[in-house]
Amino acid sequence: MTETKQREQIAWFARSIFDRGLTHGSTGNISLRLDDGWLMTPTGSSMGAIDPARISRLAADGTLLSGDPPTKEAFLHMAMYGERPRARAIVHLHSTHSVAVSCLCGLDHANVLPAMTAYQVMRVGKLPLVPYFPPGDGALAGAVRKLAARHHCVLLANHGPVVAGISLEEAVHAAEELEESARLYLLLRDQDYRPLDPEQVSELEARFPVKS
Repeated sequence: MTETKQREQIAWFARSIFDRGLTHGSTGNISLRLDDGWLMTPTGSSMGAIDPARISRLAADGTLLSGDPPTKEAFLHMAMYGERPRARAIVHLHSTHSVAVSCLCGLDHANVLPAMTAYQVMRVGKLPLVPYFPPGDGALAGAVRKLAARHHCVLLANHGPVVAGISLEEAVHAAEELEESARLYLLLRDQDYRPLDPEQVSELEARFPVKS
């Protein structure tokens, strides 16, 4: 795929995410790993109005080569990519239900969501909670890096999810599955619901291993 097509793909998925209410205002960002650097959505931009020509083009060392300055959360993307060599795309959202879960007390920080559906296990897997840090705090990258080698999806406390995939489509699908799983959890958490049991989860993990 040419870089022009990759830029158009980023803009198309960004608009789709925005139109379906998975992000709002100027929140959220997307990146693609290239052979010699990265493409990232610009800082302060709305996912509903990304101009492909103004998407940030970064060199392998993070130097801005063209386009607008990249998202101020570029360090989150770099931290994930550094631990997941197969990842080709990352999506970071402030999606409502995922953020709501990240604000709850009493969560299992090693795995925030119980296994409620097969596709949650297949596309999200175990979801650890990253401790809260102020936006832009460099320590957040270190906290993400500690978990990224074992998890392609992490949830930032009081902030939102960061999701890696072997393609942009896979990353978006996983982020969408995480948001729907968070919504289900909020609907069910005060009910007498039935999660998948450990044997069912293990079977799914064996049959559908994470690719990213």
